[in-house]
Amino acid sequence: MLLEGFNSFLGLIYTAMLVLAVVALVMAAIAREDAYRAADKQKKSFWLIILGIAVVVNLWVPMLFVQLAGLVASIVFFVDVRPALKAVSGGGGGRRGGSSSDGPYGPYNGGR
Repeated sequence: MLLEGFNSFLGLIYTAMLVLAVVALVMAAIAREDAYRAADKQKKSFWLIILGIAVVVNLWVPMLFVQLAGLVASIVFFVDVRPALKAVSGGGGGRRGGSSSDGPYGPYNGGR
């Protein structure tokens, strides 16, 4: 019974690593090539290859050490590369250049 719980927990971790790698791969594919150069990061093709290998390894290679290497690559992409790409592309924080009191139709003036 304890072993069944442990196996289901491992399955959940493997699934989470796969989802993280797939999301990182999609985000790397969506970003523009010139943003990688402007952010002074590796080329887009480099990240697509690394994250693609991470996805393939998580799907078909049951070696934990290699899967952990893919997890590290995904985490590095999310922690280092993606914020730099967003800063260069101007996609920061969900604001589009307005004030913090701006609503969807313009600035909020307090009901005046």
